[in-house]
Amino acid sequence: PGIVLVHGGGGTAFPQWVKMWHDRGYAALSMDLGGRGGDGDRLPDGGPEQGHEEKFHAVGEGLEEMWSYHAVAAVVRGLSLLGSLPGVDADRIGVTGISWGGYMTCMVAGVDDRIRAAIPVYGCGFLHHNSCWLEEFERLSDDHRAAWIEHFDPSSHLPNAAMPMLWVNGTNDFAYPMDSYQESYRATVGETTLCIKVGMDHGHEPGWAPAEIGLFADLHLRDGEVFPEIGATRIEDGRAVASWSSARPIASAGLHVTKDVGSWPERAWETTPATIVDGVVHASLPGQRPLIAYLTIEDDRGVTVSSEHAAAE
Repeated sequence: PGIVLVHGGGGTAFPQWVKMWHDRGYAALSMDLGGRGGDGDRLPDGGPEQGHEEKFHAVGEGLEEMWSYHAVAAVVRGLSLLGSLPGVDADRIGVTGISWGGYMTCMVAGVDDRIRAAIPVYGCGFLHHNSCWLEEFERLSDDHRAAWIEHFDPSSHLPNAAMPMLWVNGTNDFAYPMDSYQESYRATVGETTLCIKVGMDHGHEPGWAPAEIGLFADLHLRDGEVFPEIGATRIEDGRAVASWSSARPIASAGLHVTKDVGSWPERAWETTPATIVDGVVHASLPGQRPLIAYLTIEDDRGVTVSSEHAAAE
């Protein structure tokens, strides 16, 4: 099987990331999306840099001059290259990306149906609804903003994503907040699995570290073991409730609650144990309203899956 690895802002084709997947038994490919070679120098045909100007504003002679246009093309061509190599099964290739690479994973998942599993970490769509780039959108003209959303926001492409997707993020991510994240995973038509971790750090190494990423790829690309499943969060009689199922023993379950309002990255989260019984996981909610809550279950391998967050008014 193969995996295409898409770095985030300021990143490059990390050899240690490729080796990590190679050691797992995958043919792995990464590329530099800032137009630079292995020595860090600009390539003569490297395309746009990966700064905010190139991502949001530098239209040049048309949308073809934007960073996202070139980055999508690079990842799609990476899929083609990897699938053409001897010993690589072109029908078993996945994509995972971190931060802007997660954004790019969402984009490519909606435009390339060869992908058998997609794992965006942090990155999502609906950036114009909420993200750390709202000031960039305010600087755009109405026409430019509409064109950017149509072509370069994953919200325009995720409705075409039909492959299984694992969504990995933290509750307090500074760039990709939980409201835009929820809009994004709800926009897909394929199987969706969530792994939302309280206070997960943002970065390349924290972004490729979760064990769930490799195990999800194994599930869909190497006939690995199935993940636990958890249903939507329901607020009932002062409790958070969700259905669940698992082929493996469940080691723990948790309730995660924030009583704060305002900026998602600044909200404090509280975690308490939840109870599992007869296919249901539940926990009592604090009395304060409003609040946001979601549930998690973790199997005996350490695989954590999350329910969607829900509001108690």
